[in-house]
Amino acid sequence: MIEELKRQLAEVGPAAFTARDYRPGTVRHVVLFRYREEVTPEQEQEVLRRFRALAGSRREDGQPYVVSIEAGEQGSGEEVGHGFRHGIVVTFASEGDRNYYVGTPVVDDPAHADPEHAAFKEFVGPLLHPQDGVLVFDITA
Repeated sequence: MIEELKRQLAEVGPAAFTARDYRPGTVRHVVLFRYREEVTPEQEQEVLRRFRALAGSRREDGQPYVVSIEAGEQGSGEEVGHGFRHGIVVTFASEGDRNYYVGTPVVDDPAHADPEHAAFKEFVGPLLHPQDGVLVFDITA
C-alpha cells in the first residue's frame, strides 16, 4: 500500500496529496497499541490522553481537520486481542486530511504534515513493543 501512496504523492505533489479536498470521503484510521512489559498503567493513560488531544489538531491555516477520535482499552471477550491494549479510531473527511495527519513514512516534507502527530509518534515510540507494538489499518468509505 505504501508504494501506491508514494506513487500518488509523486504524481500530484505534496501540496495536492495533503490538501483537504484530495479524494474526499470518510476515512477511518484504526490504530492498535501493544506496549512494552515495563510500561506502567499511568504511562498507558498518558498515551491515550495525548492521542485524544490530537482531536484539536489544526492545519497551517488554523482549521481543524480531524473529524473525531475515539480511544479506549481492549474489551473484547473473544480472546483474540493478541496483546494489543488500546485501540483508537481517527475519522477524517478525506484522504488528503489523513495524508496530512500521517506524515512519515508517506509524506517526508514536514511542511505538509501535522507536527503535533509527529511529536506524538516520537513520544509513544519508546513505549511500544519493539517487534509489533502498533497496528494501523485504514478503512476508506
